[in-house]
Amino acid sequence: MAPLRNIVILTGAGISAESGIDTFRSAGGLWEQHKVEDVATPEGFARDPDLVLRFYDMRRAAIQTKTPNPAHEALAKLDGAWGGELLIVTQNVDDLHERAGATRVLHMHGEHLNAWCAACDARPRWTEPLIHRPPCPACGEPALRPDVVWFGEVPYEMDRIHAALREADLFVSIGTSGAVYPAAGFVRNARSLGAQTLELNLEASQGSRWFDETRLGPASEVVPAWVDELLGG
Repeated sequence: MAPLRNIVILTGAGISAESGIDTFRSAGGLWEQHKVEDVATPEGFARDPDLVLRFYDMRRAAIQTKTPNPAHEALAKLDGAWGGELLIVTQNVDDLHERAGATRVLHMHGEHLNAWCAACDARPRWTEPLIHRPPCPACGEPALRPDVVWFGEVPYEMDRIHAALREADLFVSIGTSGAVYPAAGFVRNARSLGAQTLELNLEASQGSRWFDETRLGPASEVVPAWVDELLGG
């Protein structure tokens, strides 16, 4: 087997669940008792912006009370120690990877702790509520919304992600359902380009059959074990 040099890691809701952050979908297509189409689509925001802003204000406040778990810390350890290329592509909109110490992180679905100005396209760091329509720090317009990619919107930095996948020797998926595209297609993309593929998940996902190997268990256990194995103990 050729030595590993370049790694792409995809993380999903399962890696943050053990830090107390709810996974996106539950039975019935609800997210914290709201219909997903009401709080996570441009149409829902246009229909009832106050509902959406209150919802994300609560999420933004809650995330700031959570802390990284051993899975986040293990990936930060890998980020600091790995001499080759490494990119942690996360579907999560929390900042737990960064708070654990990881630096090579790409948020393909945006971040709760950013706002996006629909008037001037600025993306300021934002930790306070948006419900009262505060002015944009860049242009002064009251046009801020959550900087989160909703259903029907294009994920961020797809060109950079695909470039990393083209160079990857190993693709690892952690805590993902394998149901949300385009991220669910990354494993097939990586396989077709010759990368090894590994899934670390609580249970088999919809995409498990596409991986060379699947290891099941809580992220806080399987991720540190894999990182220690990769780094030689």
